[in-house]
Amino acid sequence: MNYLTLLNLAMPETILVIAALAVLAADVLVMRDDPARQRFIVSAAISCVGCFAALFWMFNIEHHETVLNGMLVVDPLTRLLKAALLGLTAFTLLISVERDFTDHVGEYCALILLATVGMMFLVSSEELLMIFLSLELTSLSLYILAAFNKRDIRSAEAALKYFLFGGTAAAFALFGLSLIYGLSGATNLKQIARALSGQALDPLLICAIVMTIVGFGFKVAAVPFHLWAPDAYQGAPTPSAAFIASGSKVASFFIFAKVMMLGFAGAEGSAAWRSMISGWVPAIALLAVLSMALGNLAAIAQKNVKRLLAYSAIAHAGYALLGVLADNAQGVSSLVYYVVTYALTVLGAFGVVAIVEETTGDSHMGNFAGLARRAPVLALCMMIFMLSLAGIPPLAGFFGKFYLFAAAAGSDSKNLGLLWLVIFAVAMSAVSLYYYLQVLKQIYVAEAPASASSVTPSLFTQGVVALLAAGVVLLGCAPDLLVGRLVQAIKIAGL
Repeated sequence: MNYLTLLNLAMPETILVIAALAVLAADVLVMRDDPARQRFIVSAAISCVGCFAALFWMFNIEHHETVLNGMLVVDPLTRLLKAALLGLTAFTLLISVERDFTDHVGEYCALILLATVGMMFLVSSEELLMIFLSLELTSLSLYILAAFNKRDIRSAEAALKYFLFGGTAAAFALFGLSLIYGLSGATNLKQIARALSGQALDPLLICAIVMTIVGFGFKVAAVPFHLWAPDAYQGAPTPSAAFIASGSKVASFFIFAKVMMLGFAGAEGSAAWRSMISGWVPAIALLAVLSMALGNLAAIAQKNVKRLLAYSAIAHAGYALLGVLADNAQGVSSLVYYVVTYALTVLGAFGVVAIVEETTGDSHMGNFAGLARRAPVLALCMMIFMLSLAGIPPLAGFFGKFYLFAAAAGSDSKNLGLLWLVIFAVAMSAVSLYYYLQVLKQIYVAEAPASASSVTPSLFTQGVVALLAAGVVLLGCAPDLLVGRLVQAIKIAGL
């Protein structure tokens, strides 16, 4: 394979890198003395053009190739995931335009784009070295984005905690991946599975599985590797927190599932009730139970909406892990549908929070009191987001959970081995309705105090949030728009 062919396959990522350089050049060389708002508009426009150009390239020049021993896999499934990441990136930039948290506009937009490049390479790889490098490119960009508000000491604290926990998790992941290479002599996931096929679960392989789960468990904020999430979500600039909660989750969950299902095929074990067998399935089942329980119960006590969304994200990580546990094509399609619709929903919720926070100075739940009368469009959108996260039909969150629960329950048709986990997930989902309704109670029932600041978002911001809400409703009313494509793509990819 020549370099021109490789560049052609990696052109979407190349376009984003060029866009990041163009943003930096325009901001530093041309607009440095202009008002921050004007610089943000231009920088976001250049970045969004880069995202749409990459999207256009992907869907007009189709390829289905695996090159460099799986370092770059280009097929319909990776294209769908990249398209989702590009859309989430564009919406993140759009909800950032009117926020006032930094003067370093070009650097902020460039880091968003570079993080997206890392995520796109991450979902396109089946090779351990490329997976680790992509994870680190994504993580380093997100650490800096979490610290971008120099006016708030909580932003620096959030980034420091995120970085320290992330560095530790990266060390675990790297050591686990090195053990896998030592045991199999390969770095390609499918070759690893063939090399380990038929081997007993010796202590080294168990260590490799556990350390790999620790590394990826941090990325998806699963308990007990979740400690960074509440502080990072609360302290980081709200658009940065939105991107951490949306785009990074889509990429991290997909690669987590791919590593487990492809790399450790044959070492699954079983999480069936009262008949567990050692392997990665019971380990992830334990993480799922702990995440759902702690995330939902801790969220009940939260009075800060950003912190509530952080604990909610931990609970949703537990639900999403059911798709990994299903260990089949249905599980992958339900997982991808769930994380994409969740990312859209939480991005919209953070968009509303950003507006309220900038108006009132904080994201305390009391600041949302009377929002229905102060900003009815935002209130309606927030209701859609909260009810979708709770899993209320006909919104996307309901069908996401339905597909996940169906995939997990049907993964062991002989004895319904994961039915106990599905029942627990349904019970925890019912618990989550309480704290989502608490937010809506403030918005629609509570009276705003006399001293409350008026919330007057621009038509542009309301339009962006309304588009996200419309996407949640559309994917709920017509889930096959995404699910049908996912099923076809997964068949072609052979997962």
